[in-house]
Amino acid sequence: MTDRPHRPPATDAGDPPPRPLVQRLGAILWPSFFAAAMATVVFFIFVDPLVLRDITFPELDISRQGGYTIAFFLFWAATAASSLFTWILLRPASRFRKTPRA
Repeated sequence: MTDRPHRPPATDAGDPPPRPLVQRLGAILWPSFFAAAMATVVFFIFVDPLVLRDITFPELDISRQGGYTIAFFLFWAATAASSLFTWILLRPASRFRKTPRA
């Protein structure tokens, strides 16, 4: 017997085993959360949310705090989409190849 730890089989020669879903979501959501927080800070250094509201949606009663919140979630959605797209592009081709190997 060997003392090596058990590893799940790889899907293709050289491919690492698939990661758990929570780890994949964390790899997408955490960097995008951080990027959205930084983008919100930098954006609102130069833009007042009340002035932005008056220019875009003057009929809505959005507070300054509400403007910060809406902007953060919009930045988070944009940066999460970017992280997700990067993850999709970096997946090994063998994970979605359906043809059997000879």
